[in-house]
Amino acid sequence: MRKYHIGLSVTYHDSALAVIDDQGEVLFAEATERYLQNKRALNCEPDQLFRVPELLARFCPDAGEFVIAINWRKKRPFYESAMSGLSFLSAPGLLKDGIKRLRSPLPNYQIHHMMACQRNSIAGAGLNLARTIREKYPDCRITFADYDHHLTHAATACYGSPFEEAACAVIDSWGERGAMAFYRYKNRRLERLYEAKGPGTASLGLYYMKITELCGFDWLKGEEWKVMGLAPYGQLNPEFYDLLRATVSVRGFDCRYVSSRLFDRLDRYRRDRQDPIERTADIAYTGQYFFAETVSRLLCHLHEVTGSENLALAGGCALNSSHNGNITRLTPFRRLHVPSAPADDGCALGAAWLSYHAGHPERSHRPKLLTPYTGSAIDEESIARLVKFNRSLPVEHLPDSICERTASLLARGKLVGWIQGRAEFGPRALGNRSILADPRSAETQDLINEQIKFRETFRPFAPSILHEFGSRYFENYQESPYMDKTLKIRPEMRERIAAVCHVDGTGRLQTVKEEWNPRFYRLLKHFHRLTDVPVLLNTSFNVMGKPLVHTLEDALAVFLTTGLDALVINDYLIGKVRDD
Repeated sequence: MRKYHIGLSVTYHDSALAVIDDQGEVLFAEATERYLQNKRALNCEPDQLFRVPELLARFCPDAGEFVIAINWRKKRPFYESAMSGLSFLSAPGLLKDGIKRLRSPLPNYQIHHMMACQRNSIAGAGLNLARTIREKYPDCRITFADYDHHLTHAATACYGSPFEEAACAVIDSWGERGAMAFYRYKNRRLERLYEAKGPGTASLGLYYMKITELCGFDWLKGEEWKVMGLAPYGQLNPEFYDLLRATVSVRGFDCRYVSSRLFDRLDRYRRDRQDPIERTADIAYTGQYFFAETVSRLLCHLHEVTGSENLALAGGCALNSSHNGNITRLTPFRRLHVPSAPADDGCALGAAWLSYHAGHPERSHRPKLLTPYTGSAIDEESIARLVKFNRSLPVEHLPDSICERTASLLARGKLVGWIQGRAEFGPRALGNRSILADPRSAETQDLINEQIKFRETFRPFAPSILHEFGSRYFENYQESPYMDKTLKIRPEMRERIAAVCHVDGTGRLQTVKEEWNPRFYRLLKHFHRLTDVPVLLNTSFNVMGKPLVHTLEDALAVFLTTGLDALVINDYLIGKVRDD
């Protein structure tokens, strides 16, 4: 009988569940939004009652003991507890006036709403798992563990990295006491160097949420991506930049808001709903510029303290690929690792790893890059049902030639939904739940935005590139296994891959190696032979506002209601119109 560590990210947004065995191997990790098909799964528990029995039966069939670990301390901070005691975290309490404004770019009621949701999530953590284990595994021993939120972020970044030692930065919207923490990582141990504490400390995550709001986007829906996509269309607004600099001060690791009175002045730059999105491009550019400048100052100090050339970066702010691609240029760090799920969904894995290492302090593992393909696979029975009962769609079974056929379709300009194996853990499609296209024509970008993604035309798409050609296409090429860095495309290559070249000449690339994803690598190799271009346009298999597809039925719904030309699921090629 074996011991399993189940990590739960019980943050009220982006919840997730991870399973690690008694050897420290990751068996499963996936965000709740995939199963529910509910973007970000706001206020949804990670251990869904009808999902948990299936996961336990598959990944823990011989369980004798479970550890259920969560990514927040159950003992809550003083301010949060005080506001709860005064009923400010209740529904009527959100409507109350008369309390001094917090030093935050967001109004009190939004901060208190987040706190209230978080308290509820923590209070119910593991309830469904405990019931299920009690019924399905009555003889199993169960223990519980709760960990500091930022520590779970750090564990995700460091334990899944290829580093023996590293400096680690966690920067997000909020943790138990503040919005950032810094660590030294060595010999599988995390030493905390600094943690932000108190309501006066600045939150770069909340700051970026405010910039998102000023641009007319919705941070609750996770639309910070749109700010990054819009920023290259703008230029620096000196007045707005001076205001941002006056709002936040940085000394060493200490990052603080100067005065809450300044936050009201930010709202003067808010985009009116009637204004075109493009009119706010200067706000997006300036907001991104100040973010990158501030994070770089913090990272330079971290390097000064640790002396390490390796940086592991986590927290929601680590999703800012525009800045990530410049870290080795703007700071002394020479190598950067960002996990595939650096935001709160990834904390499920961090909590599980922390509980494993707490029980096995003597065990050491050779550092290796964690595969992102730890999610669910398409049910083979559903594919069999499609083959048996489908009467309208052409379906071919091509076990020996699926990559060649798909590459041929892509080279002819077809838009293909591509599904294989287990889903990616994290927000980015990395060749297992992807929409793929030929990158050579700039018109392809508009076509996919208008007819498949149904989103704004300014939003770019990512290039997936064979690693051996990386330096030929990108300046200062760095490996980007999880599509975590945006780099400059060489000027002579920009027209060659115009569909994945953003307006500023950049691309958020995915490095593809055979050992990381053999079938996707093979597809790219065949496309390269046909076109002499080792790059494919790669975007997530979803429409705007929805998570990546989870089941065959989800995939067919997107396929049949968008401009996709073909759908590949493992060895099956599905078309839209029968030739006969």
